Amino acid sequence: GTSGRGLCSLLYCNRMTGSPCHCNWPDYLQLSGLASCLCGSAPCLLSGCCPSTYNSTVSRLAFSFLLLLGTLVSVIMILPGMETQLKKIPGFCVGGTSIPMPGIVNKVNCDVIVGYKSVYRMCFAMACFFFLFFIIMIRVRSSKDPRASLQNGFWFFKFLVLVGITVGAFFIPDGTFNTVWFYFGMLGSFIFIIIQLILLVDFSHTWNQSWLENAEEGNGKCWFSALLSFTVLHYALAFSAVVVFYVYYTTGDDCTEHKVFISLNFIFCIIVSIVAILPKVQESQPSSGLLQASFISLYTMYVTWSAMTNNPNRKCNPSLLNLVQNTSTPTPTPAPGQGVQWWDAQGIIGLVIFFFCTLYASIRSSNNTQVNRLMQTKEGLAADDHEAATWEDGVRRAVDNEEEGVTYSYAFFHFSLFLASLYIMMTLTNWYQPDADYQAMQSCMQAVWVKISSSWIGLAVYLWTLVAPLILSNRDFN
Repeated sequence: GTSGRGLCSLLYCNRMTGSPCHCNWPDYLQLSGLASCLCGSAPCLLSGCCPSTYNSTVSRLAFSFLLLLGTLVSVIMILPGMETQLKKIPGFCVGGTSIPMPGIVNKVNCDVIVGYKSVYRMCFAMACFFFLFFIIMIRVRSSKDPRASLQNGFWFFKFLVLVGITVGAFFIPDGTFNTVWFYFGMLGSFIFIIIQLILLVDFSHTWNQSWLENAEEGNGKCWFSALLSFTVLHYALAFSAVVVFYVYYTTGDDCTEHKVFISLNFIFCIIVSIVAILPKVQESQPSSGLLQASFISLYTMYVTWSAMTNNPNRKCNPSLLNLVQNTSTPTPTPAPGQGVQWWDAQGIIGLVIFFFCTLYASIRSSNNTQVNRLMQTKEGLAADDHEAATWEDGVRRAVDNEEEGVTYSYAFFHFSLFLASLYIMMTLTNWYQPDADYQAMQSCMQAVWVKISSSWIGLAVYLWTLVAPLILSNRDFN
């Protein structure tokens, strides 16, 4: 059936006896169950070993899995040695196979730019896929809407659509595409960095509230000590980062911008930390505190560092390897014919933060009203409601918890994944921009300003979550 209950029952294998999960059923049942899962809803993605959960959570995890799968493919494409395989794609590289079409000439040095082109096309496909769902899912109010079935089911066909768009993307000719999509990537990454900070604000609120509740239930000294320890650790790391930035990223004659960036963000972090513990703010938001402020301060220092690493002036942008080896020789800009080092420390950390935020966005169940309004979600349901996810035969399954209303905005969720695709594209390519002849890659100041301005807006958003109940006193924030 479309609910997938039959398949899920078949996947329930001797749980009472404790034997391993396996499914020994006739071929015709396998085919019918598979067809049910291909066209069915979210419960079909669960096996008998899975805990009960909600349709809304399973669907978000499945879409996030598609994003992470595309990210993995992009990572593989940018690995050393992949240029040999990608040269086999018609019309892609100099020295590779060609397409008998007018205006398409292999003139790109793939030894330098192959990772850039491959990642751009893979992420373009993912962005198109999620933007298509963003358009389709606008104003879906409940699971009774026919479009909700498309959101929560038909996973095999959605995967085929993504594969089809990806194959087509690799035949997009060069020219204005790379340049235009570079600026699309910068704009989308700018917005996604702000969304990441909102998710981190929400995570820190949930973290702080959970530990405060544990402290009230018992062993308060232990929990309060843990809160204090992590708060001090975050501030210590953030302050140490500021010192390192001043020592190594402001030594050149033309590094005035770096001094301004570091100083302003340091001052802004102090301001939000003070506001977070003001008596009026504490009265309106008892769960607010220095743990959140320290966490956001540390993230702000990361974004500041990430921005400075994109400065094309190598005297103001020493590589991490130079810092470890304590050498003062600047890393040269990649020249024509030389390979590009796509992977660096800030890119790897950016991927780790991205993976965490994507997973958290898929399973989050927040009670923070301001963040829920920003993220277009409703307050999380109680954990006890999961008991409703049990069939008559005792098998625990996903249930539809959106018959009366969706728990998150389908459109906004897909728009966030659309922005995440652009952010991954820029992160994996180090925000590099090719030169006019597509023969070399270079950093650009636009990337620096995009990251720095996003950190400022992100801090402003966090500050707004603190003071909104005070400024808008006539609105209910409980």
